[in-house]
Amino acid sequence: MLWNWYTVDSCFIASTWRNTTKAKFAGSCVGILCLVIILEALRRLQREYDAYLLRQHRKRNTPVDSSIHEDAGEIECHTDIEANGTDNKRILFSPVPRSSTIAFVRPQRLVPTMVQQAIRALIHTLQFGVAYFVMLTGMYYNGFMMISILAGTYCGWGLFTWEGISIADATIQGPQKEIGILQQTQLEFNIFKSLTIF
Repeated sequence: MLWNWYTVDSCFIASTWRNTTKAKFAGSCVGILCLVIILEALRRLQREYDAYLLRQHRKRNTPVDSSIHEDAGEIECHTDIEANGTDNKRILFSPVPRSSTIAFVRPQRLVPTMVQQAIRALIHTLQFGVAYFVMLTGMYYNGFMMISILAGTYCGWGLFTWEGISIADATIQGPQKEIGILQQTQLEFNIFKSLTIF
């Protein structure tokens, strides 16, 4: 197949898809454009369904909280003050507020049920089928069809990816992405800072 700009008498996929007039060819271009938009809609549907499963999973599995209560005790600090002749002055202090609460989030893994995975597989199969059909149409190397495919991709992606973009903190690397580890590190730093004061 060679690159072409045929309109009338052009044929795609099967002998029954024959464009005998310019109006039929224009309808074929519009149909392919809409088909690519449907493909992008299916991709958005896959993401939304996965996000729905995650939301349901989070509702059923709440994070474990570890709190600092008032009966947690105090930290003893012994200092020697030689100038006043007093030995082992006992100082009691609490390095963090009594009402502080630290949440340790355990990493969780979502395993879909058989029905949920069947739905995900169905959506993926529809995506594959539509994408394969669009690819076969593009393999005829018709310029107008290629323009329709690109236009459908532009419109579909622009419509169905119009959503919020999460901004992650790129400065956090490695295992410190765990919320519990970060807050535990902050607690240890506060304790160390309080000890150095005395």
